[in-house]
Amino acid sequence: MPKAIWKGGISFGLVYIPVKLYSGTETSHEVDLNMIRKSDKCPIKYVRICQEDGKEVPWKDIVKGHKIDDYYITIEDEDFKKASKGKSESIDIMEFVNTREINPRYFEKPYLLEPEKGAGKTYNLLRMAIHESKMAGLAKFVLRNRERLALLMADEKVLYLNQMRFHNELRKPVDLDIPSASPSKQELEMALQLIRGMTSEFKPEKYKDTYQQTLKKIIEAKAKNKEVSIPDNIKKESSVEDLMEQLKKSLEMTN
Repeated sequence: MPKAIWKGGISFGLVYIPVKLYSGTETSHEVDLNMIRKSDKCPIKYVRICQEDGKEVPWKDIVKGHKIDDYYITIEDEDFKKASKGKSESIDIMEFVNTREINPRYFEKPYLLEPEKGAGKTYNLLRMAIHESKMAGLAKFVLRNRERLALLMADEKVLYLNQMRFHNELRKPVDLDIPSASPSKQELEMALQLIRGMTSEFKPEKYKDTYQQTLKKIIEAKAKNKEVSIPDNIKKESSVEDLMEQLKKSLEMTN
């Protein structure tokens, strides 16, 4: 069983549900890569060097600081505790929202929630209520010295928390050069037909990280001094003038 990364409770009206928070993602499928010197494959070690005297600084002597002009204000553990006072042990539901109204750009990271001993009934009450209402609890909580915005959601088995980005963290597209050119009605209709033809039920288990699988094959081959043949899937660029022809051929492929 993985280790809980946070312990606290869910505040739901006057109800408080003690829970443990676990990471909702796995990274074990990734190939473990280290930085090495190319000439002799010597591993690279990262050290903490003082910019003033060039000496290495041990972790015990390191604190966090905020720079104002040319001076640093030291931030101690007590300061973080004061900032999170009354917040660090609670997932506070502020309101319930319809997830279909939320732009996916706000979603950042999923977590799983497990009830503490004796809290199973109230945990399942909230889980079932959220699942049946098809709504989500918009909440705030503090994790790793930062206040987070999150959606408390549920399925048939578990309550989970989707960490979100605050609105001011999203970059606005004002600096992008988006042309005003519009497609013809015929082109738009064909694009809509293509979307309808490619529409299917979402089954996430169908999709695998083929990049990591291929990288593992290459590493295994190199360990045996062998070459591995990888098919070339690079798509050739076509001119914008061929848009109608591209759409026609794409539609033929979906039929």
